[in-house]
Amino acid sequence: MSSASGSPADPRTEYFPGANPHPVMRIDDDGRLIYANRASDPLLAELQVQVGEEYPRAWWTRLRDATEAVELRVGARTFELLPVHLPELGFTNVYGTDVTAARAIVKFPDQNPNPVFRITWAGDLLYVNPAGIAMMTGIGGAVGQPLPVGLRGRLFEAVREGRHERVDIVSEGRAYDLLPVDVPEFGFINVYGTDVTAVRELEVAHRENTRLLLNILPEPIADRLRRGEPLIADRHEDVSLLFADIVGFTGISSTMDAAELVTTLNAVFSVFDRLVDASGLEKVKTIGDAYMIVGGMPTWQPDHLERMASLALRLADEIARNDAARRFGIQFRIGVHTGPVVAGVIGTKKFIYDVWGDTVNVASRMESTGAAGRIQVTGAVESRLRHRFEFEPRGPVDVKGKGPMATYFLIAESVGLPA
Repeated sequence: MSSASGSPADPRTEYFPGANPHPVMRIDDDGRLIYANRASDPLLAELQVQVGEEYPRAWWTRLRDATEAVELRVGARTFELLPVHLPELGFTNVYGTDVTAARAIVKFPDQNPNPVFRITWAGDLLYVNPAGIAMMTGIGGAVGQPLPVGLRGRLFEAVREGRHERVDIVSEGRAYDLLPVDVPEFGFINVYGTDVTAVRELEVAHRENTRLLLNILPEPIADRLRRGEPLIADRHEDVSLLFADIVGFTGISSTMDAAELVTTLNAVFSVFDRLVDASGLEKVKTIGDAYMIVGGMPTWQPDHLERMASLALRLADEIARNDAARRFGIQFRIGVHTGPVVAGVIGTKKFIYDVWGDTVNVASRMESTGAAGRIQVTGAVESRLRHRFEFEPRGPVDVKGKGPMATYFLIAESVGLPA
C-alpha cells in the first residue's frame, strides 16, 4: 500500500519526517488518518486503513486515551506506537518503533524445556536457561566465562556463513543440535538447542539394521523389501554363477578344534568377500564350506561373465597364497556356468535370497566334478570368453542329469587381445 501526505503542514509545526525509517502517522481529533510515511505501510495494511480514511475506532480510542506506548503485532513483528497529543493543532502524532528483537530478549525462554544460551562475539557465555545447565556443565561452560574454543568457533562459523545449520555436540552422554542465531541489534548470538539423543540412537539402529540386511541380501532386493513388496520373484535370462568348495573339507575339519575351524573358514571366506565386493558381483550364500556367487543380477551387468571369470582367477590365486589355506592344505574346486535363472526371497523370519534353475545345477556340477585348484567351466562360458581368456579343453565330463558335457579349465586372461 502506498502512503500519501495529507493537507499542507501547519506552519507552526516542525518538518514532518517523511524519510524517517520508523513508522510515523498523524490522526486528527475526529479520528481520521491525515498522514503516514512510507515506513508505516505494514501497519496500515494490518489495520486496513489508508490516508484520508477513519482510523479503526478501537485503535483510535486506545491511542487517544493512552498515556504510554501501545503494542501492535504485524505478522512476526511487534511495534510500539507512542501517541503525542497536540490539542492546540487538532491532531495526534503517532511514532512507531519496531521492538521485535527487544521483546525477544525480554521474553527469553527460561521455561523452555530445551537448552537455550547466549554468547557474545568475544565468545563469553552471557546466559543459559535452566534446561541448558546440565549440557553446559558437561562441555565445561559457565556464565561469565568464555565458551570452549572449539564449540564457539563452530558456532561463529555457522553464523558468519549464514548457513542456518545446526552444530552437533555431545555432553553428559546426550546428543544435542545447536542452532546459532545472530541478534545484531544487541551484539550477541542466541543459541537454541535440541536434545536429539533418541533420534541419533534411532539412526544408529537403522544403520545397523541396514548393514545386517545387506549382509544377507543384495541392496536392490533389500530396498524392495523395505518398501513393503510382499513377494520378490524375478526371472533373469542371462546370468553367471560360480560355486567354490573346499576339497576334502571333512577330513581337514576333523584335525581342527571348533575355534580353529571357524577361524580358518572365516579367514578364507573373508578373502572371497573382499574380492566379490571389489568385482561388483553378488555373494548369494555360503553353505558349510561352499561359496556361491552370481553376476548379472539383481542389477544387470552386460560384462557379468567377464567379471566372473576374472574373479575366479583372482580367487584361485589369492587362496593359493593365503596363509591359513596353505597352513592346512586347503584347496578349492571352482565351477562356472552361465544361463537363465529364477531368483527370489524365501522365508518370513530367517529369509534368504536364492536362485534356482538348471543353470544353478550345472554350475554346481562344474564345481563338484572339477579338480583341486582348478576352475572348470562349461562350453557356454568358453564360447563367450574365448577371445578374452585362455582355456584348456578337458574333454567330456559326465554331469548328473545332463550326460556327457564338454568342459574346459579357465587358465588366464589373454594378453594383448581386445576386450
